[in-house]
Amino acid sequence: MATLRVPCVLSRRLAVAADVQLGLTGRGLCAEPRIQPGPRPSQQSQIKQNRQKQICLPALKHFDEKYHQELGELWDKAREVLLNPSSWQYAVLLNRFCPSELLEKHLQSQKYYNFLQIALPFLQHSLRCYISRTQCRYPKQRHQNERLKQYYLLNAASLLPVLALGIQDGECVLDMCAAPGGKSVAILQCSTPGHLLCNEPDNLRYKWLQQTLDSFVPEDVKRSIISVTQRDGRYFGSHLPEMYDKVLVDAPCSNDRSWLFSSDLFQTCTRIAHRPKLPTLQRQLLRSGVNALRPGGSLVYSTCTLSHAENDDVVSSLLNSCDNIQAVDLTELSCALSHDFTFAKGIQHGLLIVPERSKTWGPLYVSKLCKLH
Repeated sequence: MATLRVPCVLSRRLAVAADVQLGLTGRGLCAEPRIQPGPRPSQQSQIKQNRQKQICLPALKHFDEKYHQELGELWDKAREVLLNPSSWQYAVLLNRFCPSELLEKHLQSQKYYNFLQIALPFLQHSLRCYISRTQCRYPKQRHQNERLKQYYLLNAASLLPVLALGIQDGECVLDMCAAPGGKSVAILQCSTPGHLLCNEPDNLRYKWLQQTLDSFVPEDVKRSIISVTQRDGRYFGSHLPEMYDKVLVDAPCSNDRSWLFSSDLFQTCTRIAHRPKLPTLQRQLLRSGVNALRPGGSLVYSTCTLSHAENDDVVSSLLNSCDNIQAVDLTELSCALSHDFTFAKGIQHGLLIVPERSKTWGPLYVSKLCKLH
């Protein structure tokens, strides 16, 4: 196994400090960051050591058995990345509600680039997401009342569901499984929906979703176009049929990255035992989303797992039982982004991003469906 380069780690003092003293109050206020020097090279090995995570061996054994069979050699490449968190890359999604020219210049000075502007120049939207070729992580910003964050750290692959959905201004949108809120934030960066319903049934994740929206969206925007609910996703298809122009079902799944580093062995064993039941819930959520979709509308189904059973098989089940639903070809999108992402071959109804060295984004599956009538 090749040795990965030591990542360049940026300290919290390097870029936008979330606790910068503004001397201002009021919802939605931002400040230009004070740019401070980063850690000295001698500090980097210590920072890397402090971030080491303990691999969950039962999860690893389970994934090895499943994914060697499904992905073959591609699993070996993904495995190398997933077991080495210090190699993971993080994208910086800028918040259009709190723009900062100084922040953008600093990102560029650190060799970050707006990959969407390069890969998808024909998309005239304000979605600005910076990535780096090296294994860097920009510092997080802490949540502060009355102040908006200037950027959101995320796996760049998680923007694909939003890009595939292609939301237009004024449309009615449902984000069925919205926590922690990154995709809702991304939706608002590239469009102004007529109404955006962000739903999350889990109590703790619901609070996390609310905090994310508070951190990135001005109060007047939240009041005018956003609703936040705490319902089971299966509610919408039966109680709000054909209400939405666009629906995002970012379904609960066996999150490969988090499972591999779970510190609770009992929880891991329980998850593995219950994993075969996940596709049943995912099919129910997908069908609910389709029922909530207006004729002519589009739905995107996505997960952050490599599991065929939770991805293409779920979509196939729906397509085989609904004659008014059609899968949309996403080849053009994958070709445009192939310079930055690795796409698995042989995916029937969508795209599967698989992490590998130097392209550590993913895992992420995305499928786009259109409701014909």
